[in-house]
Amino acid sequence: MPASPAPLLSPLPNGLRLVGIAMPHRHTLALSVFIRTGSLHESRRDNGISHVVEHMAFKGTPTRNCQQINLAAEQLGADLNAYTDRDHTAYQIEGLADDLPTFVELLADIVLNGTFPEEELARERQVILHELTEVQEDPAAMAFQAFDRAAYGASHPAGRPIIGQRANIERFSRDELCTYVRRQYTACNTVVAVAGPLTATRWRALERQVAACFGAMPTGQPNTVAPALWAGGVRQHRLAGSSQTQVVIGFSAPTLADETRGGSVAADVLAATLLGEGMSSPLLDDIRERRGLAYYVACSADVQPLTGQFVIEAATGAKEASEYLGAVAQLLTRLAQDGPQDVDWARARKQLAVRALRHLEQPGRRLETAAQDLFTFGRLRDPHEVLARLQAVSPAEVQAVFQRLVASPAAVALAGHVPTRLREQAHTLWATA
Repeated sequence: MPASPAPLLSPLPNGLRLVGIAMPHRHTLALSVFIRTGSLHESRRDNGISHVVEHMAFKGTPTRNCQQINLAAEQLGADLNAYTDRDHTAYQIEGLADDLPTFVELLADIVLNGTFPEEELARERQVILHELTEVQEDPAAMAFQAFDRAAYGASHPAGRPIIGQRANIERFSRDELCTYVRRQYTACNTVVAVAGPLTATRWRALERQVAACFGAMPTGQPNTVAPALWAGGVRQHRLAGSSQTQVVIGFSAPTLADETRGGSVAADVLAATLLGEGMSSPLLDDIRERRGLAYYVACSADVQPLTGQFVIEAATGAKEASEYLGAVAQLLTRLAQDGPQDVDWARARKQLAVRALRHLEQPGRRLETAAQDLFTFGRLRDPHEVLARLQAVSPAEVQAVFQRLVASPAAVALAGHVPTRLREQAHTLWATA
C-alpha cells in the first residue's frame, strides 16, 4: 500500500477532537460531525429517538428555518446529509474546499442549535412513519431486523431496530428530543472530521473556527453501552404478497472493542472475504453458478465497535430455500474440515488489499473510520497497520474461524414467503449447533 499523509489530530480543551485527512488530489472536500450516540444508547422506551433527532436537527435553529438550512448548502452546490447508526450519528456536507468555513458554521448550527419546532415535529413525524412503512414492506430489511432480534434478544438495544418502534415515533415530544440531545450530544462524544485538499493554512483556520463554534459544547461523560451477549435462534417474518424467501444466517464475531483487549477481527474478515466475495468465491460459485439457487447471495464480517457479526445472506425462491440452507451448511462444514484452498486464499488476500486501497480513496469511508477509531481506541490507527494484520492471518487461523462457526449456535432470520417446514429445518441445521 503506498504511503499517504498522516492524519492530523487536534483535541479541544472540552474533549472534542478535530481530525484532518489530507487528500490533495481531490477538488472537493467532505466535512462530518460524528456523535457517539445511536440506537445502542437507547432504552426500549427511547428506541428510535436518535433517528428522530437526526431528522429534526435540520428543521430549524434560532437563525435558520428548514428551508434556509437546505438553501444555504445548495447555493454552494454542496450535498448536505445525515444518518443514524447503531453506535453513532453523523452529519455530513461535501462541496468545494474554499467553502469549508461556511460548512463548519452550518454543521455547527445544525448540531448544536436545533430548536425542534413543534409544527416541524408534527410534519417530520409523518415522514419518518412513511419511512418506517417502507422498511416494514421490504423483505430484506425485515429479515435483518428479525436477525438482530434472534442474535441479541429483545432486552439489549442491539436487538432493536435503528429506526425504532411505531408507538415511540408517534409519542416522542419536543421535550424528550431536547433532553436526549442535552444528555448525549457532548464534546467528549464528538468528532469533527474533514477530508480533502487540506493545506497548512486551511488547517490552521479550521482549528480556530472549530474551537470558536464547538468550544462551548459541554464536556459530558463518554456514552457507554453494556456488551451485547449473543443469543442465537431462528425468527421469521412472513410478508403477504412476497414470492421470495430472504435468508440471513449469522454468527457472533469479534468486535473492534475486542481489539482493545488483545483480540483481533482479522481472521473473521479474511474468512468472510474468502467464503463469499466475488463470483469465484465458494459461496457464489456453489449457490449461484452451479446450483442456481439465488440471484443475490453474499457474505460479510460486520465488525462494529460494540457488535460483531459473521453474516451470510441471500434472496432465494421458496421452493429452493430448503436446498439453499443445506448447501450453506455443507460449505461451512467443508471449510471447517479441510481449510481454505490455496487459490481461494490468494484471491481473498488480494481482494482485501485492493479494498483497503479503495477505502483510502473514499473520503466518507475514511472519516467514519477515523471517528470509530477515536471512539474505540482513543487514537487513529494507521491503515497500513490494519492491512498488515489482515495479511498476517494464516490459513490455519481462517480454518479455525469456520470451525468456530459450525460449532456455535447461529442466528437465522427468514422473511417474505416462508414455507412452514423451513423454520424447523433452519433450527435443526443452525440454532442447535
